[in-house]
Amino acid sequence: MGIEPGPVQIISVSKDDHSFELNTEALAQILLAPEVRNKHVVVLSVAGAFRKGKSFLLDFMILTELVYGMKTHVHNWLGRDDEPLTGFSWRGGSEPETTGIQLWSEVFVVQKSDGSEVAVVLMDTQGAFDDQSTVRDCATIFALSTMTSSVQIYNLSQNVQEDDLQQLQLFTEYGRLALDEIFLKPFQSLMFLVRDWSFPYEYEYGFKGGNDFLDKRLQVKEAQHEELQTVREHIHSCFTNISCFLLPHPGLKVATSPGFKGQLCDVSPEFKEQLQSLIPKLLHPDRLTEKEINGNKVTCRGLLEFFKAYIKIYQGEDLPQPKTMLMVCGGDLPYVAPESLQEKHIFFSGEALHTFSSTKKMGGQEFCDRYRAQLEKELEEMWQSLSKHNESKNLFSAFRTPAVLFVLVCLLYVLSGVLLFVGLSTFAMVCDCSLGLIMIAMLTWAFIRYSGQYRTVGGAIDQAAGVVLEQVRRNGLEPHVELYVIAVCAF
Repeated sequence: MGIEPGPVQIISVSKDDHSFELNTEALAQILLAPEVRNKHVVVLSVAGAFRKGKSFLLDFMILTELVYGMKTHVHNWLGRDDEPLTGFSWRGGSEPETTGIQLWSEVFVVQKSDGSEVAVVLMDTQGAFDDQSTVRDCATIFALSTMTSSVQIYNLSQNVQEDDLQQLQLFTEYGRLALDEIFLKPFQSLMFLVRDWSFPYEYEYGFKGGNDFLDKRLQVKEAQHEELQTVREHIHSCFTNISCFLLPHPGLKVATSPGFKGQLCDVSPEFKEQLQSLIPKLLHPDRLTEKEINGNKVTCRGLLEFFKAYIKIYQGEDLPQPKTMLMVCGGDLPYVAPESLQEKHIFFSGEALHTFSSTKKMGGQEFCDRYRAQLEKELEEMWQSLSKHNESKNLFSAFRTPAVLFVLVCLLYVLSGVLLFVGLSTFAMVCDCSLGLIMIAMLTWAFIRYSGQYRTVGGAIDQAAGVVLEQVRRNGLEPHVELYVIAVCAF
C-alpha cells in the first residue's frame, strides 16, 4: 500500500538526547515506488530560521504540481481566492511547527522538453534556532538537507545579514566534514530567498534585483577583514550555483490574523505577483536540476542509500560538536544584557581555547603557539563584532535619533511654558521656534528612513542627535533620559 498524500517524517530528532533517527521504511515507500525508483531525482529543499514561512512556500509548489501539473502558464494557477492552502503543516504564530526533515509523500514525475522524465521530491526542514534545538541539531538538519538536495532554498527574513552568512558557513562546513573526499564543489544550487524585502527602490523584487543585491553582499574585497573574506570564499567554494530572489511581504492579514488559512484573498497583490514569477522558474521542467554527487546523477533508489549513509555519520561520534556565539545573540534572537553576554563570551572562548590545546597537532610547540595567538585574536574580533550586533538590538539604540528629538521637544515645550509664566515671552518665543524646527527635523528623519531618499540630510540629523546625546552622557544623564523616554512611550 502506498502512503496517503501528505508530509512524511523521514528524519526525527529526539528531544531527550538530541539523537537522529531515519525512518527508512517510510522513505523507501516514497523513493522506491515502481514508477520513480529508477528515475533521476530532483530534490527541492527549504531551510532557514523557524517561523519564517518555509512550509507556506512549499505548499504553493505542491499546489502547482497537484492541481495544474506544472502548467504554470494556466490562468489563476495559484487557485481560487477563497481556497485554503494545504500541504505541509504550517500555521501562524511564534512557535515552531516542523520538526526534523519531512518529504511530501508523492514524488512528481515531470517530463522535460527533450522527452526525458525526472522525479521531483519536495523537502521541508525544521527551522533553525528555536528554543528546543542545540547548535548540533540545527547544523545537522541543515547539513543533511543540503547534502541530499539539488536545490537548497535558504529562507531569510528582510535582508542577508553577516550572521546569516556565518550560520550558512557553519552549517555547510558541518556538511563538508561528513564527506570523505570532495573532488568537486560538494553542494549544488543555493538560492537565497529573502522574505519581506522592504527596499524595492534599491533592488527590485525578483531574481534580477536579488542577484544584483547578492553579488554585492557576497563580493570579496581587499579592504574587508580576513574573516569576512573567508566567509564569502567558503560559500562560493561550496555551491556550483548561487542565486537570490527578493520577495515582498505577504500582507498584514497573513502576518497577524489567527484565522488565516492560506486564502489568496488575504495575500497582498505584490506577493502573489512575485510568487507567480518565482514558482514557475523553480519548477519549470527545463530548469529542474537533477541531484548529483561527485558529478554523477542520482536516482530515487540511490538517494535512499545516500540518506542511510549520511545519517550513520551524524549518528556517530566522529564529528565535533559545533558551538557558536551566534546561538546567544545572533540572527533574530532578542537583545542580551551586556554583562550576561560577556559571561557567555568568556565561557565559550575558554571552551574554544581548551579544545585547541587538548587536540593533538602537528608542527611542534612554536607552530601551535603561533596559531593559538591567532585564535585568541580572532575570538576577540568576533566578540567585538557580536557585541556591536547585540547593541544594535537595544531599543534605545535603534530609536536613538527620534528619542533624542522627542525628549528635546518635551523639554522645550515645558521650558517655553515656564518662561511664559514668569513673563519672559521673548525667550519663550525662541523656545517655540526651536521646538518647531526640531519637530520638522523629526518629520524629515521619518520620511528619509521610510523613503531612503536624502540620506545625507538624514545622516546630518543623526549626527546632530549624537552630539546632543554625547553631551548628555558626559553629564551622566543618559539613564534618566532613557527612563523618561520609556515612561512617556508607555503612557
